[in-house]
Amino acid sequence: MPDESRIGRSRRATGRPSAGVGSRGSAAQAAGAGADDGVASGTRFAGGPDESPGFLLWQVTVTWQRAMASTLAPLGLTHPQFVLLACTWWLSRSGETPNQARVAARAGVEVKTASEVFARLEAKGLITRATDAEDSRAKAVRATPDGEALARRAVALVEDADARFFEGVDTGDVVSLLRRLGRTP
Repeated sequence: MPDESRIGRSRRATGRPSAGVGSRGSAAQAAGAGADDGVASGTRFAGGPDESPGFLLWQVTVTWQRAMASTLAPLGLTHPQFVLLACTWWLSRSGETPNQARVAARAGVEVKTASEVFARLEAKGLITRATDAEDSRAKAVRATPDGEALARRAVALVEDADARFFEGVDTGDVVSLLRRLGRTP
């Protein structure tokens, strides 16, 4: 018999709506069996999770991340390291001396996360960090010559891996869809 005190926990205890006894039905209904919508699979999608856009996006993302990790591992880079190194390199090529916050924004990551990754890149000799001339609170970042060479090589390998991953799919359609999905709500 399930521990009803755990199943029927309130929103106050978990921060989420209760999903069991005492909420909107029985524990079996909360799990999807016999739910009011009549779907026996536990999801509103007739074909189960294989028709759920979110679940499919998760599966594709995991597969793509594995492809990127295996592409970058021989270069000694993690995917976050690659993204921040490449963004630093790209922004520098456009004439900027970007700071950590600017690179983080371009990459779509939190500044704290970027700072931790930049510390690893700096330890590898791939970037330098110095006080930003325009904002003494910020750190300007620049790829070293080794960092630039690695960024160039890594970008080419990642673009090849992307081409293999998205083979048979219209790239314009994928880019358009991803831009729509990535919009700020």
